[in-house]
Amino acid sequence: MIRQEIMSGKKTIRDEDFELVQAINSGRTELFQQLVEKYQQKLYNFGMRMCGEPRDAEDLVQETFLNVFRYLKGFRYETRFKNWMYRVATTTCLKAKRKPKHAPDRELSLEEFMPGEGDLPPDQAPGWAKKPLDQLLNQELAGHIRKAIIELPKNYRMVVVLRDQEGFSTEETAQILDISVANTKVRLHRARLFLREKLKGYFDHDA
Repeated sequence: MIRQEIMSGKKTIRDEDFELVQAINSGRTELFQQLVEKYQQKLYNFGMRMCGEPRDAEDLVQETFLNVFRYLKGFRYETRFKNWMYRVATTTCLKAKRKPKHAPDRELSLEEFMPGEGDLPPDQAPGWAKKPLDQLLNQELAGHIRKAIIELPKNYRMVVVLRDQEGFSTEETAQILDISVANTKVRLHRARLFLREKLKGYFDHDA
C-alpha cells in the first residue's frame, strides 16, 4: 500500500521501497543488492522493448543501476521509487548512441505515417491500438509488432512502452519523462496511429 504524507510542506510517498531506500541512504549500502534483485528483470524487459538487442538491454540495466546508486542520496521521496528509477532508465536510454537493430537509418517523421485522405481519422484509433500491447505480443504477430515499436522515433517509442507495456498511468508516464500530461497523450495517440499504419496489413479486420 502506498501512503502519502505531508512533511515540512512537502509530499512524501511511502511505498513498498520507502524503508529500504531510507536504510541504504542511511549507510547500509549492502542493501542496494535487494533493489537490484527486485528490479533487474523489469529493467531488462524495458531495455529489450526499447532497444531490441540483449546486449543493449544489459548495458541499460547496468548503467541505470550505476546511476541509481550514484544519485540515490538525491531521491526526495516525493514520488514512488520505481517511478524515479524508470526516469533514470529513460534518461540513460535517451543518451544511448547505438540505434536498435530494426531502427531506420534516419529519424522518422510521424507525419509520414499519418492516415491519408479517406483513411481512419486521427481521433479514431483502431481497437487493437487501445489494448495493452503485452496482450498483442502473445499472439503470432509478436515479431511484426515488436519491429514496428522499435521503428517508432525514440521519444514516441518511450511513451508507448511506458504506458502500454510497463503499465504506468498517463500521469506517471508524464512524470517519468518530465513532460506534460497533454504532451504525453499527444505522443501516445500519434504513436498508436504510427503503429496502426505500419501494421494495417495485418489488422485490416479491426479497422
